[in-house]
Amino acid sequence: MVEPVRDNKGSNIVGPRNPDRERQNPDMMRPPPTDWGTVLNMKWSWADSHMRLEEGGWGREVTVRELPMSRDLAATNMRLEEGAVRELHWHNDSEWAYILEGRVRITGIDYGGLYFEEDVEKGDLWFFPQGVPHSLQGLEGGCEFLLIFDDGESSEYKAFQLTDWLAHTPRDILRKNFKVPESTLAHLPAREKFIFRSILTKRSAAGEVQPGAPLTRRRLTHKMLAQEPIRVPGGEVRIADCSNFPVTTISAAHVVINPGALREMHWHPYADEWSMFLSGKARVTVFTVQATRTYNFVAGDVMIVPRNCGHYIENIGDGPIEMLEIFKSPKFEEFSLNQLLAVTPPHLVQAHLNVGEEFTKALDKGHTPIRDDSVPQ
Repeated sequence: MVEPVRDNKGSNIVGPRNPDRERQNPDMMRPPPTDWGTVLNMKWSWADSHMRLEEGGWGREVTVRELPMSRDLAATNMRLEEGAVRELHWHNDSEWAYILEGRVRITGIDYGGLYFEEDVEKGDLWFFPQGVPHSLQGLEGGCEFLLIFDDGESSEYKAFQLTDWLAHTPRDILRKNFKVPESTLAHLPAREKFIFRSILTKRSAAGEVQPGAPLTRRRLTHKMLAQEPIRVPGGEVRIADCSNFPVTTISAAHVVINPGALREMHWHPYADEWSMFLSGKARVTVFTVQATRTYNFVAGDVMIVPRNCGHYIENIGDGPIEMLEIFKSPKFEEFSLNQLLAVTPPHLVQAHLNVGEEFTKALDKGHTPIRDDSVPQ
């Protein structure tokens, strides 16, 4: 049992408590003495999000409603069973996605009425600019994915849905628009379908696309997990941004941190960092202006770190941490504290920190984003 006691400070809890939750958050129950000040909450668990259950799948959200610090990005976690369809829809905001498990078929039209259809799998991304209509269907075995929108108030539930529009349009207008008899429209849904079961068919071949529907030349998907990673002794990193996925205005890093290793002390200048932990156990301390707070994270947790706030991510578990770092910026960028000090004249670093040559000589002039736990002797 974790008690809020450190040295001669604090005391035990004698009132009601949630031991399971406390065990997941030891550094919030008993914060390190370096923590100080007050900050808005930077942590959320998907387990605390409301589940929207539908025929063939579900969805749950993290927006500013759940995580007020996340003003730039909102997220939806969604599951589609085999054949289940997330109905044709579009958004006011851009949609970035990462496939957590399984395979998905995406269809729709790009600007200019150019058709797209592609089957994507675990570790792949898609990006739909604002207003681009699309549908999603779970393939063999179904799928689960993470959706990111470039506004903290965005909601997958408030998309422009095909069935919702037609359900609330007069039948005579529909008849005139589509040039069909009214009897053809007798069984239109009375409300939005959102997620529904359907027949799973083979993917259309390029030659089978309807005449008059040319294919888009823009690449709306990207195989992030298939990228060659940046490998270092403490883990590996893959980055997807406009340099290798030109259509996107959202950048991301897929990070693996080995047991005992550290995602080094750093900060991001362009945008807040919205992160999801896919596996492992982490300790994170976030340095803000006049406040510092330490959090613990496990698989299924979400973290938000405001832009320019220094932070590290330490693996405190027995297995690797796998996580996604996501930014409302087309270009991924970060500053390394180690690298900053390494290129600063040694006498300035020594004067700032009251250290000697041993410290400045140990600094890494390169950029090692994940550091192992070895210390020079």
